[in-house]
Order: sequence, then C-alpha cells, then structure tokens
Amino acid sequence: SILTIKFMGKIIQQGAEAQIILNDDIIIKRRIKKSYRLPQLDEKIRKQRTKREYNLLIKASKLIPIPKIIKIDEKTKEIDMEFIKGKKLSEHLNFLDYLNISNQIGSQIAALHDKNIIHGDLTTSNMIIAEKTNKLYFIDFGLSFIDQKSEHKAVDLHLLKQALESKHYKHFESSFNSV
Repeated sequence: SILTIKFMGKIIQQGAEAQIILNDDIIIKRRIKKSYRLPQLDEKIRKQRTKREYNLLIKASKLIPIPKIIKIDEKTKEIDMEFIKGKKLSEHLNFLDYLNISNQIGSQIAALHDKNIIHGDLTTSNMIIAEKTNKLYFIDFGLSFIDQKSEHKAVDLHLLKQALESKHYKHFESSFNSV
C-alpha cells in the first residue's frame, strides 16, 4: 500500500516542526505531532500549517525555481515534492561563482517580494544548486507567509545577510551587495 512505501523512506532531516524523508526521488515533508499540545489543537495547527505551506509553494512555483509539488495529504500532514539532486548552498557557496549565485538569489527574492511572499527562513541552508543545471532552488517554505509590509521583506534580507556574514564571511560583503 502507499502508506507502507512512505515509511520505507529515509529521514534526511529532522526539524522542530517536520521530518524530511527521501523516498526514491520524492521528498516527503511530514509535520510531526507535538505531545505538549492538546491533540485536537495539534491536529488543527499541523493541518493549517501544511495547507498554508502548500498554497505558498504553489504561488512561489510560478515565480522562482522550487521543487515541483506532487501532492498534499492533509490527513497525514504531508507534502510530497520532487527531490532536487544538488548541493546545499550553505556548504558550497564559498567554492562556486558566488557573485553569479548571489545575483540569482537577489532576483529570486525580488520575484517573491514583488508578490508579497515572505520566505521567513531565508538562509543559504534553504537553497540548493541543482547538480545538472546549476539552477538555484529555494526550499523550506514552512515559515512563509503573505504580507506587503516592507518590514517583513527587510527581515528576510536581514536573515540572509546574517547567514552570509556568519557562514560565508570571506565573500560576505560582495555577495550581499550582489543580492
């Protein structure tokens, strides 16, 4: 059955809110239960967050490269999406054409912000360079939301600036200026 197949995947990342499971060439983002919340409240929160992220992914997919969405399962609080074979930018930016990539990051942020999509966790850990195409993908829209306030857009940029400064300090200034 389909449920059996899903559990055969390998957990490749465990966060506070979700598990990221790789099953063949599919990523399954599964929101995990919180035992400290009332079960009915936990169910409602996880369902709302899964649905909100799915809707934002659909909007973002029309603007920038993100993993292709395959399906949402509101019962299991899962989003299935394409696995992007590539390199996490946080681990490889210092060894790549960082100015070109920084320009891509800036263009993609602008595309999202022009449509009032706030990523909410804009770090190089949430960006992947595809192995074959060198295309830059944004991932993990779990904290994303829609808002037109400049302050929220500025917080996205500030978080990215902090990530570049701490993880990519050799090229921080030129990278951020390119963004």
